Amino acid sequence: MMQRLQAFKYELMPTGEQQRVMRRFAGSCRFVFNQALALQKARYEQGEKKLGYAGLCKYLTHWRSQPETLWLADAPSQALQQSLKDLERAYRNFFDQRAAFPRFKKRGRHDSFRFPQGCKLDQANRRLFLPKLGWLRYRHSREVLGRVKNVTVSQTCGNRGAGRWFVSIQTEREVAQSIPQGGAVGIDLGVARFATLSDGTFHAPLNSFKRHEDRLRKAQQAMSRKTTFSSNWKKAKARVQRIHSRIGNARRDYLHKATTTISQNHAMVCIEDLQVRNMSRSATGTTEKPGKQVRAKSGLNQSILDQGWFEFRRQLDYKLAWNGGYLIAVPPQNTSRTCPCCGHVSADNRRTQAQFRCVACGFEENADVVGAINVLRAGHARLACEVSGAVMPPAAGTHRSDSGVARCRP
Repeated sequence: MMQRLQAFKYELMPTGEQQRVMRRFAGSCRFVFNQALALQKARYEQGEKKLGYAGLCKYLTHWRSQPETLWLADAPSQALQQSLKDLERAYRNFFDQRAAFPRFKKRGRHDSFRFPQGCKLDQANRRLFLPKLGWLRYRHSREVLGRVKNVTVSQTCGNRGAGRWFVSIQTEREVAQSIPQGGAVGIDLGVARFATLSDGTFHAPLNSFKRHEDRLRKAQQAMSRKTTFSSNWKKAKARVQRIHSRIGNARRDYLHKATTTISQNHAMVCIEDLQVRNMSRSATGTTEKPGKQVRAKSGLNQSILDQGWFEFRRQLDYKLAWNGGYLIAVPPQNTSRTCPCCGHVSADNRRTQAQFRCVACGFEENADVVGAINVLRAGHARLACEVSGAVMPPAAGTHRSDSGVARCRP
C-alpha cells in the first residue's frame, strides 16, 4: 500500500454575496503576501537575517491589530497564514534553483486562498462548507476520493464578475501499489507532430492557440479601441480573458488524455530533457546586434509554447508514478541526427524536417520516429549505467521527484 495525494477540481456556484466575500479574502491574502515579501526585502537590504514562517506570523498578528489594517481580521486567519507559507515555499524554490525570485502579487492574477482545515464536504447534496463563507454549491462532476487535506479556492479571468470561481480539494488515501503495464517507449516532441513514439505511433498537435487566434485578435482589437477602465473596456477585457481561458482548458484536456493513454500502456517512458525557456527565447537581439529572421523565430516560439511540452512532462511524471512506471529524461543532443541503424551522426542525415536518410548506410525513416528511437536507446543506456543488478536504487544514480517518479541524473 502507498499514500496518494490527489486534487479534485470543481467549479463553484457561489451567490453574489459569497463572491464579494471571496474577493475580499483573496485580496487580504494578497496583501499579507506582499507585505511579508516587502518586509523580507527590507531586512535583506539592512543586512538582517530572513525571517521564517514563525517570525512572519508574529508580524501577521501585529498587522491584524493595527487600525489601518484592521480589515484583515475579517478574513480567516488560517488562510492568511497559508499565504505566508506560500511565500516561504517560494523562497525555498528560489534557493533550490527551481524558480525565480518571489514577485509581488497583482490584483486579478491568480487570486486564491487556502483552508488547511475546518472544511466540510457534502457530496450527496453537491455542496461544500468553508469557514466564514458557509455552504457553497459546486458542479459535482466526479466523486472525491480520500480524506480531505486542504481546500483551495481560486478565480480565473479575475475581472470582477467575468471570472469563475473554482475549488481544488486535495485528498490523501491509501492505494495498492500499482504494477506497470507495457514496455518501454521513447517520445520525440515536436511541432508538426506533437508526440511521436518509438513504435511509430504519434499524437497530432492540437494547436489550441492557433485555432482561436483570429477570434482573440479581434477581441483584443476591440478592447484597444475602448477607453481604459471604462465599463465597455471591462466587458471587452472579460471577452479576451474568456478566450484565453478556453485556449488553456482545451490544451490541458488534450494533454491529460494523451498522458493518461501513454502512462497506462507503458512501464518506462524516455523523453528529451528540453529547455523550453531557452528554445522559445526571443531573437530580436539588441540595437547594436539585431537578430536575424525575427518574424520566423517568433512564429516558431509561438508554436512551441502552444504545444505545452512542460505540462506534458509534468503530467507524465506523476501519472507514471501512480501506475508504477518510470520517467527518464535524456539529453536531446543529436537525437535527430544519429542513425539508429549504423550510429552515424551528421546534420546531413536530416535534410528536411520530416524525412531522415543516413548518408552512410542509406537508412530511411520518418525523422520524428528516428528521434524517438534514439531517445529510447539513450534512456536504456542511462538506466543501465545507473542500475546495479536488476534493481534501480534511487540514491545511487536516480532521483525521485515529489510525485515519486525516478529519473536519471545528468
